[in-house]
Amino acid sequence: MIHKMLTLPLLILMGSFVMAEDTPLPLFDFTGADAAKEWQTVNDGVMGGVSEGEFKITDKKTMEFFGTLSLKNNGGFASVRTKAKKLGLEKGETLVAKVKGDGREYSLNIYLNKPLIAFSYRATVQTKKDEWIEVKVPLDKFEATSFGRPVKDAGSVKPEEVNAFGFMLGDKKAGPFKMEVESIKVERAGK
Repeated sequence: MIHKMLTLPLLILMGSFVMAEDTPLPLFDFTGADAAKEWQTVNDGVMGGVSEGEFKITDKKTMEFFGTLSLKNNGGFASVRTKAKKLGLEKGETLVAKVKGDGREYSLNIYLNKPLIAFSYRATVQTKKDEWIEVKVPLDKFEATSFGRPVKDAGSVKPEEVNAFGFMLGDKKAGPFKMEVESIKVERAGK
């Protein structure tokens, strides 16, 4: 009888440990008073374009990324991204973003702590108009790009080098846009 009593709590403890691994961990949220300070916009004005992209933290504690995409002056992109900091990502993890869009196709971008011009790893996010969706992208499914074009032989993402995260619109369709982000989490790889 004593043997059974000692085994049961151990099994419960082991079960809760496994469940904790499956729970997405917050990477970015918008609940803190300084949430906006972690983010910045980078638009095609850096290359002579005139697109306007902005963001704000809403009363609902979400981030709203909005503006007008322009194709004038060889422009055509607007983005919002975090300021550089160590994110502590690990091999085998999956990024999870909860977003509500306008039906347009956005990019989920991750940036490295290396001095590479216009380089990021990207994954496509097809939003549904006025509907919350959860986007899950394993780190090894991001594609290396430079100036919006695929980079061959760049290799896969090295999680320890990732130091920023963001969203970009560059679908070559001029006009207003808006996407709301509720949370960005990471699912840890099973261990």
